[in-house]
Amino acid sequence: MPGPGVQRDNGPVPLFPPPLLPSPLTELNDARLARHGVTLLLKRDDLIHPDLPGNKYRKLRLNLAAATAAGHHTLLTFGGAYSNHLRATAAAGRLLGLATVGVVRGDELARRPLNDSLARAAADGMRLHFIDRATYRRKTDPEVLGVLLGRFGPAYVVPEGGSNALAARGCADLGRELRDGPDVVAVACGTGGTLAGLAAGLGPGQRAIGFPVLKGGGRLEEGIQRLQEEAFGGRRGDWRLESRFHHGGYARSTPELEAFAEDFATRHGLAPDRVYVAKMLHGVFALAGEGLFARDTRIAAVVTG
Repeated sequence: MPGPGVQRDNGPVPLFPPPLLPSPLTELNDARLARHGVTLLLKRDDLIHPDLPGNKYRKLRLNLAAATAAGHHTLLTFGGAYSNHLRATAAAGRLLGLATVGVVRGDELARRPLNDSLARAAADGMRLHFIDRATYRRKTDPEVLGVLLGRFGPAYVVPEGGSNALAARGCADLGRELRDGPDVVAVACGTGGTLAGLAAGLGPGQRAIGFPVLKGGGRLEEGIQRLQEEAFGGRRGDWRLESRFHHGGYARSTPELEAFAEDFATRHGLAPDRVYVAKMLHGVFALAGEGLFARDTRIAAVVTG
Protein backbone atom coordinates (compact mmCIF):
# COMPACT_ATOMS: atom_id res chain seq x y z
CA MET A 1 0.00 0.00 0.00
CA PRO A 2 1.18 3.58 -0.59
CA GLY A 3 2.82 5.36 2.31
CA PRO A 4 1.29 8.41 3.96
CA GLY A 5 0.79 11.36 1.66
CA VAL A 6 1.24 9.51 -1.65
CA GLN A 7 -1.34 8.04 -4.02
CA ARG A 8 -0.82 5.26 -6.55
CA ASP A 9 -3.57 6.42 -8.90
CA ASN A 10 -3.49 9.26 -11.36
CA GLY A 11 -4.41 11.89 -8.78
CA PRO A 12 -1.92 14.44 -7.50
CA VAL A 13 0.59 13.65 -4.79
CA PRO A 14 -0.80 15.47 -1.73
CA LEU A 15 1.65 18.19 -0.77
CA PHE A 16 1.50 21.38 1.24
CA PRO A 17 0.88 23.74 -0.35
CA PRO A 18 -1.10 21.64 -2.84
CA PRO A 19 -0.04 21.75 -6.50
CA LEU A 20 -1.70 24.25 -8.82
CA LEU A 21 -3.19 22.10 -11.54
CA PRO A 22 -3.89 22.59 -14.32
CA SER A 23 -1.17 25.20 -14.54
CA PRO A 24 -2.19 28.63 -15.92
CA LEU A 25 -2.17 29.31 -19.64
CA THR A 26 -1.79 33.01 -20.45
CA GLU A 27 -1.60 34.85 -23.76
CA LEU A 28 1.48 36.97 -24.43
CA ASN A 29 1.20 40.07 -26.59
CA ASP A 30 4.37 40.56 -28.60
CA ALA A 31 4.52 42.62 -31.77
CA ARG A 32 7.47 40.60 -33.11
CA LEU A 33 5.28 37.51 -33.31
CA ALA A 34 2.10 39.35 -34.26
CA ARG A 35 3.68 40.57 -37.47
CA HIS A 36 4.05 36.92 -38.50
CA GLY A 37 0.47 36.10 -37.48
CA VAL A 38 1.61 34.00 -34.53
CA THR A 39 0.03 34.02 -31.07
CA LEU A 40 2.15 32.91 -28.12
CA LEU A 41 0.72 31.43 -24.93
CA LEU A 42 2.77 30.74 -21.83
CA LYS A 43 2.00 27.47 -20.04
CA ARG A 44 3.12 28.43 -16.54
CA ASP A 45 4.25 25.10 -15.19
CA ASP A 46 6.74 27.03 -13.07
CA LEU A 47 3.79 27.94 -10.83
CA ILE A 48 2.70 24.36 -10.05
CA HIS A 49 4.50 24.18 -6.71
CA PRO A 50 7.14 26.34 -4.98
CA ASP A 51 9.37 23.34 -4.21
CA LEU A 52 8.54 21.09 -7.17
CA PRO A 53 7.95 23.46 -10.09
CA GLY A 54 7.00 22.48 -13.58
CA ASN A 55 8.15 19.25 -15.10
CA LYS A 56 9.80 18.23 -11.82
CA TYR A 57 6.42 17.65 -10.17
CA ARG A 58 5.02 15.93 -13.24
CA LYS A 59 8.07 13.66 -13.63
CA LEU A 60 8.38 12.75 -9.96
CA ARG A 61 4.71 12.22 -9.11
CA LEU A 62 4.30 8.62 -10.26
CA ASN A 63 7.85 7.74 -9.25
CA LEU A 64 7.12 8.85 -5.69
CA ALA A 65 3.96 6.77 -5.66
CA ALA A 66 5.85 3.73 -6.99
CA ALA A 67 8.63 4.16 -4.43
CA THR A 68 6.32 4.23 -1.44
CA ALA A 69 4.08 1.50 -2.83
CA ALA A 70 7.14 -0.75 -2.97
CA GLY A 71 7.98 0.09 0.63
CA HIS A 72 11.06 2.21 -0.05
CA HIS A 73 12.10 4.88 2.42
CA THR A 74 15.00 6.27 0.37
CA LEU A 75 15.29 7.84 -3.08
CA LEU A 76 18.64 7.66 -4.89
CA THR A 77 19.18 9.75 -7.98
CA PHE A 78 21.82 11.45 -10.13
CA GLY A 79 22.72 14.90 -11.41
CA GLY A 80 25.32 17.51 -12.17
CA ALA A 81 26.43 20.36 -9.98
CA TYR A 82 23.55 22.62 -11.02
CA SER A 83 20.85 19.97 -11.35
CA ASN A 84 17.31 21.20 -10.76
CA HIS A 85 16.33 17.55 -10.54
CA LEU A 86 18.53 16.98 -7.49
CA ARG A 87 16.98 19.99 -5.78
CA ALA A 88 13.45 18.83 -6.58
CA THR A 89 14.10 15.28 -5.40
CA ALA A 90 15.55 16.57 -2.15
CA ALA A 91 12.49 18.79 -1.64
CA ALA A 92 10.14 15.90 -2.40
CA GLY A 93 11.92 13.77 0.16
CA ARG A 94 11.60 16.47 2.79
CA LEU A 95 7.90 17.00 2.06
CA LEU A 96 7.04 13.30 2.06
CA GLY A 97 9.37 12.04 4.78
CA LEU A 98 11.71 10.10 2.48
CA ALA A 99 15.49 10.04 2.76
CA THR A 100 17.33 11.17 -0.38
CA VAL A 101 20.77 10.48 -1.83
CA GLY A 102 22.15 12.56 -4.70
CA VAL A 103 25.01 11.10 -6.73
CA VAL A 104 26.79 14.11 -8.19
CA ARG A 105 28.96 14.14 -11.32
CA GLY A 106 32.51 15.29 -10.54
CA ASP A 107 34.46 14.12 -7.51
CA GLU A 108 36.46 17.37 -7.55
CA LEU A 109 33.32 19.15 -6.32
CA ALA A 110 33.64 17.42 -2.95
CA ARG A 111 36.61 19.66 -2.19
CA ARG A 112 34.81 22.90 -3.04
CA PRO A 113 32.12 24.92 -1.28
CA LEU A 114 28.63 23.85 -2.32
CA ASN A 115 26.98 26.04 -4.95
CA ASP A 116 23.45 27.34 -4.36
CA SER A 117 21.78 24.33 -6.02
CA LEU A 118 23.67 21.70 -4.07
CA ALA A 119 23.45 23.69 -0.84
CA ARG A 120 19.67 23.83 -1.23
CA ALA A 121 19.51 20.07 -1.81
CA ALA A 122 21.68 19.44 1.25
CA ALA A 123 19.55 21.79 3.35
CA ASP A 124 16.52 19.70 2.38
CA GLY A 125 18.25 16.63 3.78
CA MET A 126 19.84 15.13 0.67
CA ARG A 127 23.04 13.19 1.26
CA LEU A 128 25.43 14.20 -1.53
CA HIS A 129 27.87 11.64 -2.90
CA PHE A 130 30.43 12.84 -5.46
CA ILE A 131 31.90 10.43 -8.01
CA ASP A 132 34.41 10.87 -10.80
CA ARG A 133 33.12 11.60 -14.26
CA ALA A 134 34.21 8.30 -15.79
CA THR A 135 32.27 6.34 -13.18
CA TYR A 136 29.32 8.70 -13.55
CA ARG A 137 29.07 7.85 -17.24
CA ARG A 138 28.61 4.22 -16.14
CA LYS A 139 26.03 5.06 -13.48
CA THR A 140 23.40 2.72 -14.95
CA ASP A 141 25.74 -0.29 -15.02
CA PRO A 142 24.63 -2.94 -12.51
CA GLU A 143 28.12 -2.99 -11.02
CA VAL A 144 28.10 0.76 -10.29
CA LEU A 145 24.53 0.71 -8.99
CA GLY A 146 25.36 -2.28 -6.82
CA VAL A 147 28.21 -0.40 -5.16
CA LEU A 148 25.99 2.63 -4.52
CA LEU A 149 23.14 0.58 -3.07
CA GLY A 150 25.59 -1.39 -0.99
CA ARG A 151 26.85 1.86 0.48
CA PHE A 152 23.54 3.63 1.03
CA GLY A 153 21.20 0.72 1.51
CA PRO A 154 17.99 -0.23 -0.33
CA ALA A 155 16.62 2.68 -2.35
CA TYR A 156 14.25 3.51 -5.17
CA VAL A 157 16.50 4.62 -8.03
CA VAL A 158 15.33 7.62 -10.06
CA PRO A 159 17.37 8.20 -13.26
CA GLU A 160 19.23 11.39 -14.08
CA GLY A 161 16.76 14.17 -14.83
CA GLY A 162 13.97 11.95 -13.52
CA SER A 163 13.24 10.64 -17.01
CA ASN A 164 11.81 7.14 -17.13
CA ALA A 165 8.56 5.54 -18.26
CA LEU A 166 6.69 6.73 -15.15
CA ALA A 167 7.95 10.27 -15.69
CA ALA A 168 6.76 10.24 -19.29
CA ARG A 169 3.34 9.02 -18.18
CA GLY A 170 3.20 11.80 -15.61
CA CYS A 171 4.09 14.40 -18.24
CA ALA A 172 1.28 13.16 -20.48
CA ASP A 173 -0.98 15.19 -18.18
CA LEU A 174 0.69 18.32 -19.56
CA GLY A 175 -0.37 17.39 -23.07
CA ARG A 176 -3.90 16.57 -21.95
CA GLU A 177 -4.19 19.98 -20.27
CA LEU A 178 -3.37 21.60 -23.63
CA ARG A 179 -5.80 19.63 -25.78
CA ASP A 180 -8.24 21.71 -27.79
CA GLY A 181 -5.95 24.72 -27.32
CA PRO A 182 -2.74 25.57 -29.19
CA ASP A 183 -1.66 24.21 -32.55
CA VAL A 184 1.97 23.84 -31.46
CA VAL A 185 3.55 23.25 -28.05
CA ALA A 186 7.19 24.18 -27.46
CA VAL A 187 9.28 22.80 -24.60
CA ALA A 188 12.94 22.79 -23.64
CA CYS A 189 14.58 19.36 -23.49
CA GLY A 190 17.28 18.03 -21.19
CA THR A 191 16.81 14.28 -20.92
CA GLY A 192 13.61 14.31 -23.01
CA GLY A 193 11.11 12.89 -20.55
CA THR A 194 8.83 15.90 -20.63
CA LEU A 195 8.58 15.94 -24.42
CA ALA A 196 7.99 12.18 -24.50
CA GLY A 197 4.94 12.52 -22.25
CA LEU A 198 3.71 15.87 -23.54
CA ALA A 199 3.51 14.65 -27.12
CA ALA A 200 1.65 11.52 -26.06
CA GLY A 201 -0.98 13.61 -24.27
CA LEU A 202 -1.71 16.05 -27.08
CA GLY A 203 -4.77 15.69 -29.30
CA PRO A 204 -5.09 15.06 -33.04
CA GLY A 205 -3.72 17.88 -35.17
CA GLN A 206 -1.47 19.25 -32.46
CA ARG A 207 2.32 18.98 -32.61
CA ALA A 208 5.18 19.44 -30.20
CA ILE A 209 8.63 20.89 -30.78
CA GLY A 210 11.45 20.13 -28.38
CA PHE A 211 14.43 22.45 -28.04
CA PRO A 212 17.46 20.52 -26.72
CA VAL A 213 19.64 22.52 -24.33
CA LEU A 214 22.56 20.12 -24.83
CA LYS A 215 24.51 19.29 -27.93
CA GLY A 216 23.76 15.99 -29.65
CA GLY A 217 20.09 16.19 -30.59
CA GLY A 218 20.29 12.97 -32.56
CA ARG A 219 21.07 10.92 -29.47
CA LEU A 220 18.29 12.68 -27.58
CA GLU A 221 15.76 11.71 -30.24
CA GLU A 222 16.66 8.06 -29.75
CA GLY A 223 16.18 8.46 -26.00
CA ILE A 224 12.76 10.07 -26.38
CA GLN A 225 11.69 7.32 -28.77
CA ARG A 226 12.81 4.72 -26.22
CA LEU A 227 10.95 6.45 -23.39
CA GLN A 228 7.74 6.47 -25.43
CA GLU A 229 8.13 2.80 -26.21
CA GLU A 230 8.60 1.97 -22.53
CA ALA A 231 5.76 4.22 -21.36
CA PHE A 232 3.18 3.87 -24.12
CA GLY A 233 4.24 0.89 -26.24
CA GLY A 234 5.50 2.92 -29.20
CA ARG A 235 5.96 6.37 -30.67
CA ARG A 236 3.11 8.69 -29.74
CA GLY A 237 2.11 12.10 -30.99
CA ASP A 238 3.52 14.44 -33.61
CA TRP A 239 6.86 15.70 -32.31
CA ARG A 240 10.29 16.72 -33.47
CA LEU A 241 13.45 18.38 -32.19
CA GLU A 242 15.01 21.73 -33.12
CA SER A 243 18.66 21.34 -32.17
CA ARG A 244 20.04 24.72 -33.28
CA PHE A 245 19.34 26.65 -30.10
CA HIS A 246 21.51 25.05 -27.41
CA HIS A 247 23.85 28.09 -27.40
CA GLY A 248 26.93 26.05 -26.69
CA GLY A 249 25.47 23.27 -24.56
CA TYR A 250 24.13 22.68 -21.09
CA ALA A 251 24.35 25.67 -18.73
CA ARG A 252 26.18 27.62 -21.45
CA SER A 253 25.05 30.88 -22.96
CA THR A 254 25.91 33.38 -25.68
CA PRO A 255 25.63 37.17 -25.94
CA GLU A 256 22.71 36.62 -28.31
CA LEU A 257 20.83 34.54 -25.73
CA GLU A 258 21.62 36.97 -22.92
CA ALA A 259 20.31 39.90 -24.96
CA PHE A 260 17.14 38.02 -25.88
CA ALA A 261 16.44 36.97 -22.28
CA GLU A 262 16.99 40.47 -20.92
CA ASP A 263 14.76 41.98 -23.60
CA PHE A 264 12.05 39.39 -22.94
CA ALA A 265 12.13 40.16 -19.22
CA THR A 266 11.84 43.90 -19.91
CA ARG A 267 8.92 43.47 -22.29
CA HIS A 268 6.94 40.87 -20.35
CA GLY A 269 8.05 40.95 -16.72
CA LEU A 270 9.18 37.33 -16.76
CA ALA A 271 12.89 36.54 -16.60
CA PRO A 272 13.38 33.18 -18.36
CA ASP A 273 16.10 30.95 -16.94
CA ARG A 274 19.08 30.68 -19.28
CA VAL A 275 19.56 26.93 -18.95
CA TYR A 276 16.19 25.87 -20.36
CA VAL A 277 13.36 28.33 -20.93
CA ALA A 278 15.29 31.17 -22.56
CA LYS A 279 16.73 28.81 -25.16
CA MET A 280 13.29 27.44 -25.99
CA LEU A 281 11.72 30.92 -26.26
CA HIS A 282 14.58 32.20 -28.39
CA GLY A 283 14.03 29.24 -30.69
CA VAL A 284 10.30 29.95 -30.98
CA PHE A 285 10.91 33.59 -31.92
CA ALA A 286 13.62 32.62 -34.41
CA LEU A 287 11.45 30.00 -36.11
CA ALA A 288 8.57 32.47 -36.34
CA GLY A 289 10.92 34.97 -37.97
CA GLU A 290 11.96 32.29 -40.47
CA GLY A 291 8.31 31.81 -41.46
CA LEU A 292 8.09 28.24 -40.14
CA PHE A 293 4.62 28.78 -38.69
CA ALA A 294 1.56 29.49 -40.79
CA ARG A 295 -0.43 32.62 -40.01
CA ASP A 296 -2.95 32.23 -37.18
CA THR A 297 -0.80 29.57 -35.52
CA ARG A 298 -1.20 29.43 -31.74
CA ILE A 299 1.90 28.30 -29.89
CA ALA A 300 2.05 27.33 -26.21
CA ALA A 301 5.52 27.65 -24.71
CA VAL A 302 5.99 25.60 -21.55
CA VAL A 303 7.72 27.51 -18.77
CA THR A 304 9.21 24.55 -16.94
CA GLY A 305 10.99 26.49 -14.21
